[in-house]
Amino acid sequence: MKEKVREAALTGFVALDRRLPAAEAAKALLRKAFPDHWSFLLGELALYSFAVLVLTGSYLTLFFDPGMTQSVYAGPYEPLRGLRMSQAYLSTLDLSFEVRGGLLIRQVHHWAALVFVAAIAVHMLRVFFTGAFRRPREANWVVGLTLFVLALLEGFAGYSLPDDLLSGTGMRTAHTIVMSIPVVGTYLSSFIWRGPFPGHVILPRLYVVHVLFVPGVLIALITVHLILVVYLKHTHWAERGRTNRNAVGQPMFPQFATKSTGLFLMIFGLLTALGGLAQVNPVWAYGPYRADQVATDAQPDWYVGFLEGALRVMPPWETVLWGHTFMWNVLIPAVVLPGLLFTGLYLYPFLEKWIAGDRSEHHLADRPRNQAARTALGVAGIVFYAVLLAAGGNDVIAYSFRVSVNTLTWIFRIAVVLGPVLAFWVTRRICLALQAHDRRLLTEGHESGNVEQDVQGGLGESHEALSAGQGYRLMVREVQRPLTAPRGELPRRQRLRLALSSWYYGDRVEVPVTPEQRRAIEERTAAPVEPEEPGTAAERGEPAGRGS
Repeated sequence: MKEKVREAALTGFVALDRRLPAAEAAKALLRKAFPDHWSFLLGELALYSFAVLVLTGSYLTLFFDPGMTQSVYAGPYEPLRGLRMSQAYLSTLDLSFEVRGGLLIRQVHHWAALVFVAAIAVHMLRVFFTGAFRRPREANWVVGLTLFVLALLEGFAGYSLPDDLLSGTGMRTAHTIVMSIPVVGTYLSSFIWRGPFPGHVILPRLYVVHVLFVPGVLIALITVHLILVVYLKHTHWAERGRTNRNAVGQPMFPQFATKSTGLFLMIFGLLTALGGLAQVNPVWAYGPYRADQVATDAQPDWYVGFLEGALRVMPPWETVLWGHTFMWNVLIPAVVLPGLLFTGLYLYPFLEKWIAGDRSEHHLADRPRNQAARTALGVAGIVFYAVLLAAGGNDVIAYSFRVSVNTLTWIFRIAVVLGPVLAFWVTRRICLALQAHDRRLLTEGHESGNVEQDVQGGLGESHEALSAGQGYRLMVREVQRPLTAPRGELPRRQRLRLALSSWYYGDRVEVPVTPEQRRAIEERTAAPVEPEEPGTAAERGEPAGRGS
């Protein structure tokens, strides 16, 4: 009987494979090379956190009611009995105190959201600092950044749903931001809230956005992102056997699948432990939202904390024109600043390609020290964000350290301007110093720790030569040189491009290599397929001469 069942199943699989080449596709996928460096697991950390979010969120939807109808609380939590509250807040309290396991699932869901956004952010930093956004992965950078923006929106929507005093304070801030947009702000507010704040439809609408619209788009974009990762292959660090023309790693099955499954179980266990042991978002401590009250020590989740900080450090600038008030103190930090920030992030891969005049493919990951300007820009951005995040808690810091809020605000105003500039300069100098250190290692080798005395009586430390693998890692790198200007008068756009290229790629420490080693390095860093475009560089209106 078993033989007949096995034979029938085999016949079915063969018939299916004849019509759909599933076996061939599965074989290719199972043998796909996956990276084995720990930094490449950050994307999986985000993916598995999202899986936990979907699982716990599906459970929470069974008990949560986003209604804004008012009722009187008569539940088991004594301090809130007799207070009027919305159905959203009431169902959140019931979920926390009366549903078995409800509080645990709520907290696991919240911790998973925090880890999800953090994992995406750190993963994108890894992609940025290693240059993994370059051709042919520009589209995947755009998809990943869109995922990050949607994750912020999803987090804010979920954070606002309980309708407690803390989330209501955040909703009031969001309403003020929408109202600050010139001309259309009032219409947008009326459309979103369907009348004066706080309205009666915003929570049901946010609920639909939170559980349907944004998750659907997230799942679609994650699928596209994974397909592009499989199709375009991964980048890898320069090591022996790894060049710009191959993809080296562990096969998906069984090595990568085993490690990835273990990572998922670890993430699930850690989030569950955090949900059970570390309290987060205790809505019962804040009370129900009332439009005439504001929570003290109101601090949003970390991923939108920079907006809070930007609002607090912005001077109180307002302008009245033709009977309309332009609230620059809200519009600039909460609308213009995020718009410029994310527009710059979306355009950065294309801007760097334009500055470099580079149209080749890149599959070798850059060591951050070897791209001093890019690394310095990234660190400056991190410092800018960190200062704004700290400024979002200026009242808490002032109370804790007994300092003046006004003094602290001015300190943050100065730091948000000078901090990124100082961070850029220091980081660039550190990167050049590390390049000089690599050059010294190649010329002198490692310090052995043994002190020797020469025949003249002098003392010195002996050195050991680098291994072949260490030398390969230091020497094999893509060196982008500044563009060279063609003869003749150049238009302003080309002069700007040349100036940016010189500033971006001018400072570097050359690696000491022989002509034979240089040829070997160029062979290993050469693009798989050189792009061919019609016309010469002059005909395309570009400066001539691009470094390898």
